[in-house]
Amino acid sequence: MSTIKQKLHALCLAYVQKRIAAAEEAIAEAQQAANDDTKSSAGDKYETGREMMQQETNRNLAQLNEANKLLVALNHTSTTGSSQMVDAGSIVYTNNGDFYLAISAGQILLDGKNYIAVSPASPIGYKLKGLAPGNSFDLNGKTYQIISVE
Repeated sequence: MSTIKQKLHALCLAYVQKRIAAAEEAIAEAQQAANDDTKSSAGDKYETGREMMQQETNRNLAQLNEANKLLVALNHTSTTGSSQMVDAGSIVYTNNGDFYLAISAGQILLDGKNYIAVSPASPIGYKLKGLAPGNSFDLNGKTYQIISVE
């Protein structure tokens, strides 16, 4: 059982929870602003303001939906076990960086070392999936050599 894998999973979970909280807060603020807005004598201005707040709420609802999808994907990612084949939940060490195959959360700093959290559906995640140490692949003009898999 890899403690690095568990720590990376926890950091990804914190990333998703932060996104969910930010989206929920923005939705609540937009709804509060809409409730506080009183109809003025300039009806068009009122309607335009309400429409803008509704669009903002819709954008934040979309962000909340995406964050919830990340949470579901993360909850289906194993933090136990080790395989020599890259799959969801794997930590992949390459000559061009170290990757955690779970969700697209970008760069994660753990114990002074950088990892890049990528989704299995991302271009690099798709290329990594199913490979083993010693395998290599090309992406965007770079050759990645897999050194080890956890």
